[in-house]
Amino acid sequence: MPRAVHVLAFGIFAMVTSEFVVAGLMPQMAEGLNVTVPQIGYLITVFALSMALGGPLLSVALLRLPPKTALMALFPVFLVGNVLAATASGYPAMVVARIITGVASQAFFGVAISLGSQLTRPEIRGRAVAVILNGLMLGTLLGLPLATLTGERYGWRAAFWAISALTVVAALCTAIGVHRADRPAGSGTFRSELTAFRAPRLWFTLLTSTAVIGATFSAFSYLNPILTRVTGFSSGTVPLLLLAYGAATVIGNTVVGRLADRHTLPVLLGGLSLNAAFLAGFALLARFEAGAVLCMLGIGLVGVTMNPALVTRVQRTGNARPLVNTVHTSFITLGVVLGSALGGLGLDRFGPRAPLWLGAGLAVTGLLTLVPDLLRRTKGSGAAGPERSGDTASANSAHPSPAPLHAGQTP
Repeated sequence: MPRAVHVLAFGIFAMVTSEFVVAGLMPQMAEGLNVTVPQIGYLITVFALSMALGGPLLSVALLRLPPKTALMALFPVFLVGNVLAATASGYPAMVVARIITGVASQAFFGVAISLGSQLTRPEIRGRAVAVILNGLMLGTLLGLPLATLTGERYGWRAAFWAISALTVVAALCTAIGVHRADRPAGSGTFRSELTAFRAPRLWFTLLTSTAVIGATFSAFSYLNPILTRVTGFSSGTVPLLLLAYGAATVIGNTVVGRLADRHTLPVLLGGLSLNAAFLAGFALLARFEAGAVLCMLGIGLVGVTMNPALVTRVQRTGNARPLVNTVHTSFITLGVVLGSALGGLGLDRFGPRAPLWLGAGLAVTGLLTLVPDLLRRTKGSGAAGPERSGDTASANSAHPSPAPLHAGQTP
């Protein structure tokens, strides 16, 4: 695996740590900015919407730049957003800061995934995406608690200064550790990038991603009230359980990355089925500590960890260029917004188990979006052979990918 792939993961780690830091410092930020805790919660929504809506627009503006140049252009934008957050004198300035960081981080995700795919051989791209997305998993596992600890000890502004410093380090690592790569073949104009979106099949793959992530976040967003109000764990125990959940996502992401290239559709089918079962099981067993923890860890193993398979499927259906990857991450972010918003409504109206049942329903919806591909695979199994040969061949013929760069540098 090229060293550059691990460097890209570090950049995403910085982005994700900034994304989640508000969730860990709500009371301190509310006091410091003289607003209510729900108003601080809106900053999470603002960030997510900025990612979903602004990220693709910024990616369009960067289309003519080589991938590494685009990444190096995004780091200063992201840094400005975090510095503005650290120095914000009031709530409006903090909103602007979160919009800037949200747009920059979404564009970074798309370009980084596209570059990681370009730097690796087609048969290991799923593994490369998994390595890059480990930055996301480690941001949840390590970045959030470390940023929260920094904010609690030295003030919430110190957390944003720490993330700013982390951004500078990530930028330096990218400048040194990622070699310059040309733009992917066929990229460079908005019209050429839009060609992939003419295929209805691509939109089904994007909706699958929204359903997968929505199902998971409908539960993840409300694990604290579920575990304390229903299961009966103390508030001091919940961080340890969330740490275990984060560890499960790292393990699941690694396993899925190994399988995503050759068994994309079976992985998604099995993952969504298991996630639906774990979510429903959690709802039924929430009063029992062992059952609740087991199901929670199961959701960690097969929830957001489907991302490598989701990315692989989208790239084969569309292409591996920055705009497709950025729009895909926007649909993933839409799943976060949809799952957390609907889960919150369900919790308010029907109690803390409702987000779990909603998540199970979204997972079943995700299974339904796989039906066209399952039918296509069944009809073509006699002639196309194994899944990989059929899917990869069609994707590569429609969207030729450049040969791996700097192959001699692969360890």
